[in-house]
Amino acid sequence: MFKIFLGDIKIAQDFLQIHLPEKIRQLCDFSTLAMKSGSFIEPDLRSQCSDMLYSVQTTTGVGYIYTLIEHQSRPEKLMAFRLLRYAVAAMQRHLEQSNDTLPVVIPLLFYQGKISPYPYSTHWLDCFADPELATSVYTQAFPLVDVTTIPDEEIFTHRHVALMELVMKHIRTRDMLELSHEIASLLNQWVLQPELFRGLICYIVERGNTSDAKQFLHQIAEKATDYREVVMTIAEQLRQEGEKQGIEKGIHLGEQRGIEKGIEKGRHEAKIDMARQFLANGVDRAIVKMSTGLSDAEINALMD
Repeated sequence: MFKIFLGDIKIAQDFLQIHLPEKIRQLCDFSTLAMKSGSFIEPDLRSQCSDMLYSVQTTTGVGYIYTLIEHQSRPEKLMAFRLLRYAVAAMQRHLEQSNDTLPVVIPLLFYQGKISPYPYSTHWLDCFADPELATSVYTQAFPLVDVTTIPDEEIFTHRHVALMELVMKHIRTRDMLELSHEIASLLNQWVLQPELFRGLICYIVERGNTSDAKQFLHQIAEKATDYREVVMTIAEQLRQEGEKQGIEKGIHLGEQRGIEKGIEKGRHEAKIDMARQFLANGVDRAIVKMSTGLSDAEINALMD
């Protein structure tokens, strides 16, 4: 019944004009109210909501107003979080329609359960065990670690994470060979497990702007002696991989040339067959030569 009634745009206008907060209501031009598809809602939630989604022009652009009905007769403690999930889904749909800013989505809960009044908060931050902590996290900018702006001198003080930050800061902008001394120094100061070290070196060699990978590995092995054996193993693996790629490339090139040679041979044999048939049917030699492109010697061999 709720869905049928609110499917009437005039009834929906009245509903929203009555129940939206005053501050939001003043921003809306309800003459532009239009129903939207709510099909983006996740399957596990779709059966629990009215699927009613509206768009309305506001003074700040196009906003989404989302209304949903709780079909169960008992209230839901984490309903505010579910409303947030709907709002985020509507925002995602908005972005998928070639928009590059988020709309303001206003979830409304229409409650008709037996317990009255509705006993739970509709503020999603109250869904946390520590609402105060959640408020401090989700009402301000998220923490940002922009490694590109952190001075190297500061990175060197970051203990076990310094090596990762230093390499990832410079991986695209500097020759890793120039940083081999700093990298080796950090390796000596903060010991890495073999698998971490292997991943680090492979990342540098494969993704980095390294002018001479062989020389880089040599310097690491020379300055960070505890890792020498692993470096040598990696160097050998890289050499073998390079040889393998070279062989595969050679095979592919050979196959291509073989195919081309085979095609050319087939064409030549077809020309010979054509010339043989022409000659057998008394076609003039000059015409046979012009039509097939065969040499005098090849045509003479067919006539013998």
